[in-house]
Amino acid sequence: MLNSNALTKVQSIIWIAVIVVAGVGGGAAYLLSNGEEQSSETIKIGLLKGVDDAIGKSILQAVVLAAEQLNDEGGIMGKQVEVKLDVSLSRLFTIHEVDFVCATAGHAGFGAQDLFSEYKKIFFDLSGAQDEFTQRILDDFECSKYYFRMAFNANQVLQSIIDPLLFLREQTGFNRVGLIRTDVKLSKGIMDGLEVVLPELGFDVVYREVFPLGVYGTLDFTSYFAVAEAEGVEVLVPLISGSIGIPFVKEWYDRQSPMVIYGGYIGGGIEDTEGWEITGGSCKYISVSSIPSVAGYPLTSKTIPYREAYIDRWGEVPDTISSNGYNTVRYILPDAIDRAGTFETDAVIQALERTSIETTDARNFVFTSSHDIMMGDPNNLEADYPITIQFQWQNGELVPVFPKKIIEEAGTTLTFPDWPGPWDNIS
Repeated sequence: MLNSNALTKVQSIIWIAVIVVAGVGGGAAYLLSNGEEQSSETIKIGLLKGVDDAIGKSILQAVVLAAEQLNDEGGIMGKQVEVKLDVSLSRLFTIHEVDFVCATAGHAGFGAQDLFSEYKKIFFDLSGAQDEFTQRILDDFECSKYYFRMAFNANQVLQSIIDPLLFLREQTGFNRVGLIRTDVKLSKGIMDGLEVVLPELGFDVVYREVFPLGVYGTLDFTSYFAVAEAEGVEVLVPLISGSIGIPFVKEWYDRQSPMVIYGGYIGGGIEDTEGWEITGGSCKYISVSSIPSVAGYPLTSKTIPYREAYIDRWGEVPDTISSNGYNTVRYILPDAIDRAGTFETDAVIQALERTSIETTDARNFVFTSSHDIMMGDPNNLEADYPITIQFQWQNGELVPVFPKKIIEEAGTTLTFPDWPGPWDNIS
């Protein structure tokens, strides 16, 4: 776990929105409002996002799937669930008259919290990591209590990279770390935080590099790996967005680079079950952070059924943010309403604050007093709070290699390349 001094420094420099982009298929307009007067016997879930971008579509597909499943079971307290989509928050309130809203923080912004307070509607933020969003709840609860974050905050995202690195060092002694990232805001905050915290934890950060997105993922990584190898990097932490992750992985494998790829994230499908086929097996030995419903690991009784239902419905693997939307609409909100026994906002807020429920990616999903997600401690997972799992590609499958409890449950272990590298010196 990060120490308090490190957290204070990180809080002052990190600003990230945790967004995982995935390609998407067909639309689901039949569940959207057609402008006709709607029955009062429905519960309206608003989505604040355009359908023309990949993130908006993936969230829409997940929420539509959740609504369909709920409606097949009789809805929420007897009311059918109806999905409304609009790019305007005010229109969701005034025209569509939604009861609850799901959105990404980057789209809603800070002003949205004030608007939710004005209309007294609950807002589920599917991606926002900024500390300021939930700090406002601590500073002015009555005004900001309508906000609930469904993704890890900035410090939790950073911690989900630090903890696996500490575990790897304990197992191998690897201490020379390299950091490489895409030149996007998503990765900048994470690298800034790592550059502060890793040295404080005794790591030797010997390589830092930023590269452009390139054109259609065609960037040549030869020189990047050459420099990292010359600096003696033992563990290279990738913070790579988009399809450019594919040539990154292939270059590492083809040159048999003597370093472990571990601890970060790689786009382009490397973090889901398509990665092996996409890279022609070049992702073998690569380790990345992912969530069970994306990686296909049966962490809970709901993980695989959701994943299979999403693939069956939309023809693709769910991504992180769409899973957040699904869990919100399918499990967390209905559970709170059922326990509250009413749709009245304050009662539902109080019920949400007492949430303790199994989702697709957590055995025990709980909110903190600031309406953040309660994150699990990888060294003590008895409470089964949400965690980010480190998965490694082995024999065409993603298998968990962190944390220790999950490794023991799965019966897996971290493996190393069959070419020369620092792993040859592990006793």
